[in-house]
Amino acid sequence: MEQLAWDIGETSHALRRAFDRRAAELGITRAQWRVLAHLDHQPGQRQVDLAERMDIEPITLCRIVDKLEEAALVERRRDPGDRRAWQLYLRDSAAPLVLRLHALAEAFSAEVFGNLDPAELERSRALLATIRNNISGMAPRSKASA
Repeated sequence: MEQLAWDIGETSHALRRAFDRRAAELGITRAQWRVLAHLDHQPGQRQVDLAERMDIEPITLCRIVDKLEEAALVERRRDPGDRRAWQLYLRDSAAPLVLRLHALAEAFSAEVFGNLDPAELERSRALLATIRNNISGMAPRSKASA
């Protein structure tokens, strides 16, 4: 079983590195693409909530958003319900890049998974979802038992 976890991790790492190389051709990092994709799917997310969804520190997200804001791709707006919080939105100027990134992701996925049997792909997705559910249901371990 340990080998399976290793294989999943190594495969994930290989996918990330390969996608990074492709995204770099468009002048963007994977971290920036993830922010753009999240905001494309759900505009107006609070910055702190997005950091949690992305599983990164708020200060890390802040730096990414700073760069995207400098590039006129993202804008921060005060949250009307909490003046201390920022909501994030894609700017209109981000639309062409987001479309190119979606096309890149689609082509990348087709290249990586295109020769696999569709039924096996669906089975793999179901198995990975089950693994994620198992992980999310795990009780945190105390430091004493670690």
